[in-house]
Amino acid sequence: MKLNERSLAFYATCDSPADNAGFLYKRGERHTAYHRRWFVLKGNMLFYFEERESREPVGVIVLEGCTVELCDSAEEFAFAIRFSGTKSRTYVLAAESQAAMESWVKSLSRASFDYMRLVVRELEKQLEE
Repeated sequence: MKLNERSLAFYATCDSPADNAGFLYKRGERHTAYHRRWFVLKGNMLFYFEERESREPVGVIVLEGCTVELCDSAEEFAFAIRFSGTKSRTYVLAAESQAAMESWVKSLSRASFDYMRLVVRELEKQLEE
């Protein structure tokens, strides 16, 4: 399946329900300042926008093969999305509260197909018993 910017922008802003949405602070890759962005999690795609009302996302993070973990940062309530591999990027995000951070870490940890595969295996195992 081919994805282009237009189809991703449509999916990010369409009326299908989001798994999570809210403001997070995202640390820049080159300039390490934090910027407040509106994030929308749909399936295994984490979209981020300049503002809540923005029509198109500034970026998207495909959450396959990642781990989500708490991290030390100047910002309180910070966590990181890490990908395996030597040249893989780590995204450092911070929530506005402890409850928001816990909600994001939980929903991001469950967003990958690897997690869903694990859940299916566990349910199949329970059915066999």
